Amino acid sequence: MHSSNHIIMFADDTTVVGLIRKNDKSAYREEVQRLTAWCKANNLSLNMEKTKEMVVDFRRAQSDHSPLDIDGSNVEIIKSTKFLGVQLAEDLTWSLNTSSIT
Repeated sequence: MHSSNHIIMFADDTTVVGLIRKNDKSAYREEVQRLTAWCKANNLSLNMEKTKEMVVDFRRAQSDHSPLDIDGSNVEIIKSTKFLGVQLAEDLTWSLNTSSIT
């Protein structure tokens, strides 16, 4: 694993977090490819309908991000996601849905 990447696993969810500097996405994309290869080697399949990418970009001059490709399928880029019960947005604002907590 590259030092700028982290893999977070919880139950049946896996999250890859990559820090991209100087617009070099190679370490992040290689990490995703390694994870994909590991899944195949261990007879696990990625659900591409549930696989999403959220880009957090604080640069002043933001540019479009090309979608991540996994085995010929483009991964949908989303603006927010639910992560361990917290709704997290691309600007790193968050909210907690307490109605689902029992």
